[in-house]
Amino acid sequence: MNQPYLSPDDLPSHKTTLISEVLLSQLEETVKQRFFAVCDRTVRLLLSSCHWYFKINSGILILIMVCHDIESYQNIMMTVPHLAEKLKQFANQAKISISSPVNQGVPWVISVNDIFFGEESSER
Repeated sequence: MNQPYLSPDDLPSHKTTLISEVLLSQLEETVKQRFFAVCDRTVRLLLSSCHWYFKINSGILILIMVCHDIESYQNIMMTVPHLAEKLKQFANQAKISISSPVNQGVPWVISVNDIFFGEESSER
């Protein structure tokens, strides 16, 4: 199958691409700061126990979390509905990616729209 050819005039300039990357990076950092601010104290402590950041990929906001130990991984896994609820304040389409320490759990990615919110989360 042949790739369609676009002339250089139809492609964004190098400067435009660089500016877009900078703006996207700034948006990700701002979302991180605002997200942290809307979380309660307990969740902030859990977030502080792991490496976490946001990426925007094809218009989808992704919360990426890398847990350094199995205890923080298990605690983060229990807060997924709360994290998803908070993420919905920032984007219509969002995902959560959680990686466990190497060989100590199952890394996974889930869309916030696939997470079941029980009665408990609707009362907050």
